Amino acid sequence: MAGNLENRHDVLIVGGGFVGGALGCALAGAGLSCLVIDHDDPSAQLDAGFDGRSSAIAAAPRRLLRRLGIWQHVEEKATPIEDIRVADGSSPFFLHYDHTDLGEEPLGHMVENRHLRQAVLASMKTVPRLHHLAPAEAVALDQEGSRVRLTLKDGRTVEAPLVIGCDGRGSWLRSAAEIPLTKWSYEQVGIVCTVRHERSHDNVAHEHFLPSGPFAILPLTDNRSSIVWTEKANLAPALLALPDNAFLEELSWRFGDFLGKLEVTGPRWSYPLSLQFAQRITDRRVALAGDAAQAMHPIAGQGLNLGLRDVAALAEVVVDARRLGLDIGAGKVLDRYASWRRFDSHLMLALTDGLNRLFSNDVAPVRVVRDVGLAAVEHMAPLKAYLMRHAMGEAGNLPRLLKGEAL
Repeated sequence: MAGNLENRHDVLIVGGGFVGGALGCALAGAGLSCLVIDHDDPSAQLDAGFDGRSSAIAAAPRRLLRRLGIWQHVEEKATPIEDIRVADGSSPFFLHYDHTDLGEEPLGHMVENRHLRQAVLASMKTVPRLHHLAPAEAVALDQEGSRVRLTLKDGRTVEAPLVIGCDGRGSWLRSAAEIPLTKWSYEQVGIVCTVRHERSHDNVAHEHFLPSGPFAILPLTDNRSSIVWTEKANLAPALLALPDNAFLEELSWRFGDFLGKLEVTGPRWSYPLSLQFAQRITDRRVALAGDAAQAMHPIAGQGLNLGLRDVAALAEVVVDARRLGLDIGAGKVLDRYASWRRFDSHLMLALTDGLNRLFSNDVAPVRVVRDVGLAAVEHMAPLKAYLMRHAMGEAGNLPRLLKGEAL
């Protein structure tokens, strides 16, 4: 075999982003030999400037990142989310999540994607038995026998009892394993950018529901906020094509003036919004995690958090099986992962889909119903506390990593 690449491993991970990198750190940190096959060049990512994109990390997934040694690289660059305020347009009714209702821990944190990616890469370098192959691309999958074989684009092959797809919405591994995908479009586009404002955001996140969809204002460092702006697909191209001053005017009209004068910093990004899920997240010696398994509307900011919950469950299942001397790629082992994740992922997909459909319109009777609903939840302390815990990733049967415990 050409080159110095080790051929046989315990686990192969296709995709070296946030989910794949974290999963590699978890499994290799527990003693398994892992090869992460990463399509992107890590040197380019280490030198990347700010591109306007950021991610929300809920409280429980943050504990996972800390346990894996990733959070320590990014902690000083993260902004806590201490309150969340949800409003339906100009309605007087609202919902206010205050972290002090549950304790001292923030509801979550906001982190620029470049900092989080650099933190994952830095952590991957420190974990023994974690091999990071990048840039590289798998082009063929062989699931016959007791090991999976991947053929790389350069002709080399690698083998393991288990291969995990963390390669995003367009997952190559999911397609190669012939796992069916269910998908539908919302006919909406997500516009993402970052603004600087005169006044402090006080670590408060805002979600405004407008007729075209949710408009989220998420706190960042240095008097900045990340904007996730949902717009109708037929209107978004014209908005994105506006000159800077006109784009800022449109954004300011939706943002409001409560934080003073605004300035867009960094590029604008956009992507079509859809919901999709693999009809099964396991196959013969194959498992899927993160967006390869399911991807949703950004209305609740839970996409990456759901992927990190996949990491916690899959890592625990695989490591426990190895300690018992079981075949980590066996169907019964992977069935445990699929069963563990089924309710949580389906609930989150249904919740985000339902919320988007409920709030992305301006039909008067529907507006009345949802405003009454917001007001009711605001005054029902037990229900509001449960919803806050769910948003923090703390509901249900938590894997050890989400509790901050070692595997």
